[in-house]
Parts: sequence; C-alpha cells; structure tokens
Amino acid sequence: MSSGRYQTKVVKVDPVHPDAVTIAEAAELLRSGEVIALPTETVYGVGADGLNEAAVSRIFEAKGRPPDRPLVLLIAEPGDLDRVVEEITSEAEALVKVFWPGPLTIILRRSRSIPDAVTAGGESVGVRCPNSEIARALIKVAEVPLTVTSANVSGQEAPVDAAGVAKQLGGRIPLIIDGGRSPIGVASTVVDLTTRPAKLIREGTINKEELGRYIEIRD
Repeated sequence: MSSGRYQTKVVKVDPVHPDAVTIAEAAELLRSGEVIALPTETVYGVGADGLNEAAVSRIFEAKGRPPDRPLVLLIAEPGDLDRVVEEITSEAEALVKVFWPGPLTIILRRSRSIPDAVTAGGESVGVRCPNSEIARALIKVAEVPLTVTSANVSGQEAPVDAAGVAKQLGGRIPLIIDGGRSPIGVASTVVDLTTRPAKLIREGTINKEELGRYIEIRD
C-alpha cells in the first residue's frame, strides 16, 4: 500500500515464534536508519535505532509529531537497562524485578549515548522491556535499543493491530510487522523515578496501588 514516500510492506509474523528471516530484514532496515512498525503487548509502535539521531527524527516526520515530545526506549532484556541510563536506582531495581518484561515504562536519568532527539533535550528517558517476543527478538538482532512511540498519526488513536497502523501510516514507513492484535490494547503505565517519592505519570494496566507495594509513590 502507498500514499506517500514508501510502498509499505505488511508482513505477518507468529507472535510466539517470530520468523527469523523477517526479523533479520526488519533489523537491517533499522540499522540503515529506517522507521518500522512493530507489535507490543500494549499497542503497536513505530520504532527506530535509538542511538541514531537522524533515524529518530524520521519517527517525528512519519507521525507528524512535535519534536519537543520525548520518546521511549525499548530494550530486549531487563539486564540491558544499564546500557541506556546513567544509574539504576533501588526503586528501579524493585520495579524491574516484578514488572519486566511487561507494560511498565520507568523514567531514569539517561546515558550520554542517548541522542537529544529521543529525550527532547531532557536529562531523563523512559525505558521499557516489552513482553513481546517479536519486539524483543527484533531488538536483539538489530543490537540497538529501539526508540518508539505509538504507531499513529499524531493526535489520532493508537492502533492495536497492523490494519490500524496501515490505515494511518501506510506510505510513510517501509514495513509493518503484523503480529496480530495487541493483547492489552492500552499504553503502558509510566512512572518517573528521577524524583523522590516517585511520580505516576500515566496509569495503564499496572495501577498506583500495585506500584505502591514496592516503592513510595507521591500523592
């Protein structure tokens, strides 16, 4: 399908056992600086190489998203967190142990390796380890953290399947990985751990009460 720069390719992939050839092709697109759409357990996202500032800027272009709004990083394993943040706090360790992989984004002070385009020039970055075999396999093969945001035109509803992505971003990106419908269907919970007590930024399927069992959350 095409209504813009690209003839967008949609490839169906088993969500539990993703096809290695498709993952390798998608990873190569990411390494070359392209933006692709991929499923996660929350909603579909558009992702790019999180260490490549030019690639990150293409996400804003594809979505029509203002560049002053920060993006999130996806990592393949909880143990990769130290590659993208300056310090892993005790609060972060507690939440990661319980909720990762899963629908929780934690905000920490960013590593110097993370481009300003990801954080909108800020000193902190949101990070998540998704509970999606497709997303995690892709990150492992690409060997870079992915910077992501929901796979929709800015201001529109976040899609939960590949058809919804194609309707909004067809022609704007080269590839959509179709892993079926996202099982959760709402964006991740976001908690800011750069403040003490921590601050709940957005509540998803993990609520304040659940987080409060492990860390202090401000009222």
